[in-house]
Amino acid sequence: MLGKLDRELAFVQNALDLRARRQELLAANIANADTPNYKARDIDFQSALRSALGASTGPLAMARTSAAHLDKSAGSLGGVGDIQYRTALQPSLDGNTVDTDIERGHFAENAIHYQFLLERARGTFRSISTALESR
Repeated sequence: MLGKLDRELAFVQNALDLRARRQELLAANIANADTPNYKARDIDFQSALRSALGASTGPLAMARTSAAHLDKSAGSLGGVGDIQYRTALQPSLDGNTVDTDIERGHFAENAIHYQFLLERARGTFRSISTALESR
């Protein structure tokens, strides 16, 4: 029983951390919409969550057999997922790749997912509380 609760809470915690980090990146994109040569950045949420939960990236996961080898997480910011540059649909003349309409859409969608995860965590804690009170 406790293992199931631990897995559920670990999933929610990792997902919330990733959603918060993605929200920061999207907000930075929107804030830099007029900055020359600014490149819009984002993370691939699904692969970052799989990585955070310890799932293999595929049948041929990278093996690190020596301390001198590069660590895969070295390319990620804060261990929260690989930050990637967004491909611009129509880059501006000054080299900026931020499309504010797309960024605002991703920002709103991410906020909804973040709110859902908070509600899920609250429901889990409510279930735990109810179970403890019934004893």
